[in-house]
Amino acid sequence: MVWQQMQQDTWYTHPVLMRFLLENLLSNAVKYNRQGGSIRLTAEIKENQLHLEVADTGIGISPEHLPHIFTCFYRADPSRNKEIAGNGLGLSIVKTAVEKMQGEIIVESEEGKGTCFHVTLPA
Repeated sequence: MVWQQMQQDTWYTHPVLMRFLLENLLSNAVKYNRQGGSIRLTAEIKENQLHLEVADTGIGISPEHLPHIFTCFYRADPSRNKEIAGNGLGLSIVKTAVEKMQGEIIVESEEGKGTCFHVTLPA
């Protein structure tokens, strides 16, 4: 893996909210990935906003479940994912954290190909 040094910017945020946001998105990226898959985390400041992306090459989310994934206790097809522990609170916590920081979160996903969460926060 190659690490690239980018322009250094300093950005201050609410540490607890950011922790919830990153822990949950990264945890899901690991949990719903496939063996040998990868995770990409990017962060950059542009136009006075912090842009975060957490993407994985995992199982993905089917289109009918996407509108509901930020709802408390919602799990997309729990019978399919019995072996994957969870209670359906993680993404609800993420959405709340993003909103408390006056940001926006968008998700793109394709079944069998992976998921990418795009978070935009004011810098």
